[in-house]
Amino acid sequence: MESYVQLFDAEQMMANVRDLARQIADHIADSGKEFALVGIHQLGVPLARLLHDELVKSGFKVESGMLDITMYRDDIGTRQLLPKINETVISFDVNDREIILVDDVLSTGRTIRAALDALTDYGRPGAIRLAVLVDRGDPEFPIRADFVGCRVSVAPEKKVLVNFEASPELPAGIYSGNWQKH
Repeated sequence: MESYVQLFDAEQMMANVRDLARQIADHIADSGKEFALVGIHQLGVPLARLLHDELVKSGFKVESGMLDITMYRDDIGTRQLLPKINETVISFDVNDREIILVDDVLSTGRTIRAALDALTDYGRPGAIRLAVLVDRGDPEFPIRADFVGCRVSVAPEKKVLVNFEASPELPAGIYSGNWQKH
């Protein structure tokens, strides 16, 4: 990693996760609909697990799954390296259910567009909502998050990285900076 700035430390990040779970819980309690969380690979999956745990603590019965969007991306043919394809696990019927797509960062909206295509291959949800930990604002597609942990404003050339598990190189938290994914 070349250079980065910590926007939120681990404690602040988890406070944002708990707030995100509260927003979802309030919505589900008001709607009374059957729902499920679907985390988008890569970092939407651990976020969905954290949200699942928070919602269960609040007394909700929560179905959850994982969605790989690799083959639905609009840049699949332009990549130099073959992408890693992850497992999609949706062990429940999506038909007529409210699905809450979960991802770490909403940036351009392209990931979410691909996720919508991938998810509807599994059926016809009653509604699809979007929960993100970080909303950068100003997407390229007309996509907005229904549930947001935090909003940040960073320069377009900067990346936003969510790190759930601390490592020697990088503590858990939310960062902005210049680096390349490997």
